[in-house]
Amino acid sequence: MERTHGRVVDIGSGDDLDHRLARGARTLGAWRVRGVDLHGRVEALLERDLRGAAFVGCRLDPADAERLDAAGALVVPAVEVSPLEVDRTRLYTARELYDTEVYAESLDARAYAWVQQGPSRERDRTAALHDHGIDEALRAWCGDRRLAGVMGGHAADRGAAAYAGAAHLGRLLAHDGATVATGGGPGAMEAANLGARFAHADRAHLDDALATLSTAPSFRPSVEAWLTPAWSVLGEAPEPDVDTLGVPTWHYGHEPPNPFATAIAKYVRNATREAVLLEICSAGIVVLPGAAGTVQEIFQDACENYYADEASVAPMVLVGRDHWTAELPAWPLLQALSRGRAMEDHVHLVDDVEEAAALLRP
Repeated sequence: MERTHGRVVDIGSGDDLDHRLARGARTLGAWRVRGVDLHGRVEALLERDLRGAAFVGCRLDPADAERLDAAGALVVPAVEVSPLEVDRTRLYTARELYDTEVYAESLDARAYAWVQQGPSRERDRTAALHDHGIDEALRAWCGDRRLAGVMGGHAADRGAAAYAGAAHLGRLLAHDGATVATGGGPGAMEAANLGARFAHADRAHLDDALATLSTAPSFRPSVEAWLTPAWSVLGEAPEPDVDTLGVPTWHYGHEPPNPFATAIAKYVRNATREAVLLEICSAGIVVLPGAAGTVQEIFQDACENYYADEASVAPMVLVGRDHWTAELPAWPLLQALSRGRAMEDHVHLVDDVEEAAALLRP
């Protein structure tokens, strides 16, 4: 059995797949199965929870591919030639990434399939050149914008209070003149990008959008069903008079980019993407309740502020006193870390998004 580390389970052989299934795996959401012959294995797979699993370049009958897709898996063919531009000079738009009605055939899915084929000298070179182009395009796009980052978990479903709160936060930040930047994915990230699009619209318009989106709470089991109300909201939304940014990655390509960012800086390499996202948020960062990935972002940003001088420290605002002191007690460590440093007066713990937005006002 191949060794894996972290949240993604990479499977590149039928023997490895059989072994893992025989060990009793029931939830396969983190599985990335590449180039495996699935004939005779589909029934066993369908007995498991496949929402979020990806089957890239696998051999199987079209009818079985449809069954896996209906169960919530992403099934995409192998992509031999990179769909990425090595000399790219602009950021993506949602319509560019979602260039077909069927998600598995879209640019976003094809790029993910290409990335998931594993490392090679040519793929590594192409990825590096593509990400360098995104770096330069993002630098030009940021210009003199005052970017405020919103971090938070991808698990906040549409219709949930946490999702509505993140949307309200995005609206407040953008209304105060900040350009909202997120990790570009679903959940709280999508909500903040959505709220920013309604910065100068009546609050009732945002509430209507939230109600429409709640009909498809998650991108699982169907990305297409998740996108349908989003395109409807965008079609009815007022023309955006503010920009909002998403910075997702094909490392987590099983989480589709949300369509509400007006500009999308999508990277192949996740480490590059995370560093860039924190670096550009000069107006500060608001951290909504999340799990391990959000905790990592807190202390990655804290490290930058820890060594910064007074003029370079950007505010950090954690939202959710119970979450960050009891459930995941990052706040006491952040307080201890900041004591006596230039960052000490720039880290905050609040209970609601209105307080958070007020702390990032210029």
